[in-house]
Amino acid sequence: MTAQPTVPESLPATVAAFYYPSTFNPLKHLGGISPTFEPHDPPTSPLPPQGCTPVRVAYLSRHAAIYSNDFDNEEYIEPFLAKWGNHTGVNWSKIPSLNFLADWTAPFSKAEEELLTRVGKLEATQLAISLSFRYPNLRLPKRVWTSSAERTADSAQALVRGFELQENTINVVSVYESKEAGANTLTPYKSCPAYAGATGSEQSTKYREIFTKPIVARLNTLAPSFNFTDKDVFGMMELCGYESVIRGSSPFCNLDLFSPDDWLGWEYASDIMYHYNTGYGNDASGVIGLPWLKATGDLLLDSSNSSVEDLYVSFTHRELPPTVIVAMGLFNNSAPGGGDINATMPLDRINHRRAWKSSHILPFLGNIAIERLNCSGSYGFSDGEYYRALVNNAPQELPDCFDGPGTSCSRDGFESYLQARVALFDGFSDRCGVNYDNSTDVLTIYADPAVGTAVGKRFP
Repeated sequence: MTAQPTVPESLPATVAAFYYPSTFNPLKHLGGISPTFEPHDPPTSPLPPQGCTPVRVAYLSRHAAIYSNDFDNEEYIEPFLAKWGNHTGVNWSKIPSLNFLADWTAPFSKAEEELLTRVGKLEATQLAISLSFRYPNLRLPKRVWTSSAERTADSAQALVRGFELQENTINVVSVYESKEAGANTLTPYKSCPAYAGATGSEQSTKYREIFTKPIVARLNTLAPSFNFTDKDVFGMMELCGYESVIRGSSPFCNLDLFSPDDWLGWEYASDIMYHYNTGYGNDASGVIGLPWLKATGDLLLDSSNSSVEDLYVSFTHRELPPTVIVAMGLFNNSAPGGGDINATMPLDRINHRRAWKSSHILPFLGNIAIERLNCSGSYGFSDGEYYRALVNNAPQELPDCFDGPGTSCSRDGFESYLQARVALFDGFSDRCGVNYDNSTDVLTIYADPAVGTAVGKRFP
């Protein structure tokens, strides 16, 4: 999957090791197409701080691995596959690094687009097992929430099957993906008129054309009649991710075909898109992400013991987690100094020191967690209630909320933090320019008594 380039014989092995990285993995640099992984960025321990025990936790997770995203397939992959299918006269077997195309077959069909892969179902089931070990003192959830699309619902059902000790003990609550639900949905970007799905494409294209230019020239030297384009290259690199979660590996990931620098270029083009689409480059992002943050914060702060669950888990699509990240103030390139956030994502070169990396935020099954901790005997800290956030199991320090053990903060600090984030991003209906009736600015699905659909242990 990650074979290394051939080392020139003139270079001693000890010297060559400095030039050719031995651990670079393209699958950890594919943004929203990256298979699930834990980047540990920053490399802090995911274990609870000394003397602290999680007593209530909330997770927001993207769905698990799918065969392909409709936009990726229709814009890049399908045109490349059609072009490849029409160029039957090219003798691929004679072309270095592309010889696999002589007998390669496409990993998915149009009918499988957007569907969860078998690997995806396994990933979601493994997440349940991981959470069970991570939180042994928490009761298993009675309900798991999901947006209504098939891939998110299947992810939720696979998670439930990993949790269940007996069949039909946990219900999956489906939340309809309405365009007129206000903030009371797991897909609030769809009900926010200020959000446009194509935002960021123009900016991303500018850098895509820059980073692919030498790759296109190289590939066209190898196979002149194919006439590779920047979109062909982008689609080929996407196939590395999608084919890997279908077949377990992909020849498109081979570093003889695309170098580590090529992959970093792809990742940055993706980061630019997400920055302007659902990140700090879009004024609507924090507004869209706040309802989940506010509802979750209220659930965790509730001291009346009226909370139904110890563990809240919700599934959504790739668009929501980055907006929640913005609402939380995490992975902010400009923090703490401020300034023009867009200047931190130049379109003509890579900002290698950026905090905003989509591969670290929303790989398949990428998740955000907020924990309520009871701490006793934490050295240097008073006994009491603390809160911390994790992104893909990596603890994150919340802005102006770090007066507790590890990356946690006190109850008072967390309450002040939430108030500050609400002051920044409150007012979903007005700031989204809602033009439909009966909108709402709050997320109330967790208090809704709807039972949902019970899930048996067997896969269909």
